[in-house]
Amino acid sequence: QVQLVESGGGLVQPGGSLRLSCAASGFTLDYYAIGWFRQAPGKEREGVSCISSSDGSTYYADSVKGRFTISRDNAKNTVYLQMNSLKPEDTAVYYCSASRKLGFPITVSEYDYWGQGTQVTVSS
Repeated sequence: QVQLVESGGGLVQPGGSLRLSCAASGFTLDYYAIGWFRQAPGKEREGVSCISSSDGSTYYADSVKGRFTISRDNAKNTVYLQMNSLKPEDTAVYYCSASRKLGFPITVSEYDYWGQGTQVTVSS
């Protein structure tokens, strides 16, 4: 059974940090581009970051560039999203996703598998 499970969300103050994890089962993450998306209430799901399957190259949305870092541990079949200098506007449900496409798939429709999401709330 193919499954992606996110963890690591929570409540954090502005300026704080969180590390999200995305653990895969039923398939090997190595062969997939992995994306992190987020969806705030009343807004569309947006791409935040992606790591390619081929060489581990990374992509970041302008809104998180310099603050977020995506990485993968193939031995653990897990992808991480380190989020630093968090802002209230980062508040959303964060989803990880897997795509068979090469390069940096950045739209929702390009992804084959999705996790259930983890809530990130940035508030004082």
